[in-house]
Amino acid sequence: MSGGEGHAAPVAPRVAASWVARRLREAGFRALFAGGCVRDALLGHEAADYDVATDAVPEEIRRVFPRAIGVGESFGVMLVRHGGRSVEVATFRADGSYADGRRPDGVRFTDDREDALRRDFTVNGLFEDPETGEVIDHVGGRADLAAGVLRAIGDPEARLREDRLRALRAARFAARFALRVDPATESAVRRFAGDLAAVSRERVGNEIRRMLVHPTRARAVELVESLGLGPSVLLEPEAATDRSLLAALAPGAGFEESLAAWMLGRPGAEGASDVSAARQRRWRDALVLSNGESDLLAAILANVPRIPASWTRADRAGRKRLAASDGFRGALALLRAAGHPIAAAVTADLPELEREGLRPAPFVTGDDLVALGMRPGPAFRPLLDRAYDLQLNGAVADREAALAAVRTLISGV
Repeated sequence: MSGGEGHAAPVAPRVAASWVARRLREAGFRALFAGGCVRDALLGHEAADYDVATDAVPEEIRRVFPRAIGVGESFGVMLVRHGGRSVEVATFRADGSYADGRRPDGVRFTDDREDALRRDFTVNGLFEDPETGEVIDHVGGRADLAAGVLRAIGDPEARLREDRLRALRAARFAARFALRVDPATESAVRRFAGDLAAVSRERVGNEIRRMLVHPTRARAVELVESLGLGPSVLLEPEAATDRSLLAALAPGAGFEESLAAWMLGRPGAEGASDVSAARQRRWRDALVLSNGESDLLAAILANVPRIPASWTRADRAGRKRLAASDGFRGALALLRAAGHPIAAAVTADLPELEREGLRPAPFVTGDDLVALGMRPGPAFRPLLDRAYDLQLNGAVADREAALAAVRTLISGV
């Protein structure tokens, strides 16, 4: 079953990639695990994806896997499905020049040694024989990994000139794998830091997302700032960032709350905390945030001061409305990370409020008001809000009681 779609659940990534590699070997080709999956295995991490590199060219890959999909066929990259997984299969290649600072103008299919030499950092230039487990290292990546060093392959400036985003990737890899950037690579990153402004904002934003959803987010931001990448990433001046809030976030913190923590810790142009709408728009444009991300970031930042200001004095309805609002959970996570005393009080109150229901379906709707003889108009919304507050506060237990209360309210309008 070459597609593996009959599996009830996807097979493990290594299982899928091993099957692909075995099929290629049986067809007479060389096939190795490549790049990050080899690095992760050496570090004792479970890789999320396994890529296969081979001396088979795309036409030959398609003969072995007739349903293979070309996702970068001119660069030798194909996708093969097995066991509910997609495995990237790439032909060993050497890259030509990079006129656009992102992709090579052309490639030449070659062997695993030259393929390793065109990659970014030594720890990402490793191969593994899936059959024997032998690690094939043409670039000294295994020694660098053992020594805790992130080093560009070959000439660091040449590697970063090929793709300016590698400067930002250096910060992400160094943070994620607790590596120190070797001096020559660091010097190249600093030199090319300003060139990030020429990289597509979508690519910059995606790198930042990867950094901020990982538990090493505070170290990643530290490296971004200390290596001089902050201005190009955020399109605002260099600033001394307080990363304590980022560091205190729970490991599983989401992207938007992590981004909010970075903004709260990074002084604005006036040297003070700035979460203004104008600054949020700048960050949205710099990182190409989606509408959903931008809206959630704004809601989190708005709720950070709102929760301490209103929680203790709000009635039950007010607390439920606040707890059900967008951005509440992210703001609470930030307050908890900051050690604000209100976080403990809110956390203690939430279970009972949630049991009662934070956002139940309203007993009374606009149709009910019309049935009671009201004409739609400005009085509708305040009346519905008052009826809903009675429900959230537990003052009315069912629809009939709610309607009776509304009749009383209408008579007083």
